[in-house]
Amino acid sequence: MRNEKFIHALGNCINHCNYCADACLDEDNLKKMVPCIRTDKVCAEACAALVQILAIKDADAKGLVEYCQKVCRDCAEECEKHDSQHCKDCAKACRECEQACKTYLA
Repeated sequence: MRNEKFIHALGNCINHCNYCADACLDEDNLKKMVPCIRTDKVCAEACAALVQILAIKDADAKGLVEYCQKVCRDCAEECEKHDSQHCKDCAKACRECEQACKTYLA
């Protein structure tokens, strides 16, 4: 997988996680959404860090890609617990990014 496609998947995940975290703040049962918000924030930050590292020629990003893959999986699993469309969309973006990480590592 070329870095461009991988970076696009990471960017899409970042955007969905940030949007989801913000939208969760408007949910009726905010306390129930706290794990989702936190997971979204960690996922967005991990993906953002990885994008920055991938921009550096010959940087060894394998460990960060593995971590990002795990965080994306965790975030997708958390978002899949909720019925809101923003959570469903975020879970989809996280699954796609998780797969992109897997492909990158192959």
